Amino acid sequence: MKPGISLVAVGHASSLFLVITFALCVAFDLLFPEHAMYKSWQELLPGFEWISWKSFLLGLAESYGYGWYFALIWVPIYNVFAGRTAVKR
Repeated sequence: MKPGISLVAVGHASSLFLVITFALCVAFDLLFPEHAMYKSWQELLPGFEWISWKSFLLGLAESYGYGWYFALIWVPIYNVFAGRTAVKR
């Protein structure tokens, strides 16, 4: 059996994690404006402004994209090291 993990699974899981986190953070900012974190999102997500539906949807899309960016870098690196470890056993 070939060692490693699925790029597609990690891509979708990471992306959904970031999308859910983004949505929860926006909800937090709306509920507790005195502790708002939206300025951080403006720095991390190009084009994000506080708050409109267009900006919220853009934030969701960019968060999903960052999840895939992570997966495309991390999974191949992990699989290389997992393969080397399996060979040594």
